[in-house]
Amino acid sequence: MMDGQSRSYDVVFDSRASKELGKLDKPVARRVYSAVMALAEEPRPDGCRQLSGYPGLWRVRVGDHRVVYSIDDGRLVVVALRVAHRREVYRNL
Repeated sequence: MMDGQSRSYDVVFDSRASKELGKLDKPVARRVYSAVMALAEEPRPDGCRQLSGYPGLWRVRVGDHRVVYSIDDGRLVVVALRVAHRREVYRNL
């Protein structure tokens, strides 16, 4: 972290993201899950992007899949909102 202190965020899967994660092939699901859990230590990792047109939403790439999530810095919580293939993840946000 920038201030030198180690702050760990809680990571929560929204019900929709949890359901989408469960539909993925096991190896892909493991990679996506690991990437989401890594957000606890660094909620804005290299390569993450803030979604234009959706204030407060971020995305991280995991191969051909995307995780859309929100960050609550005040409560130290990261909420995974969508987990889907890059073609479909932005539909019905």
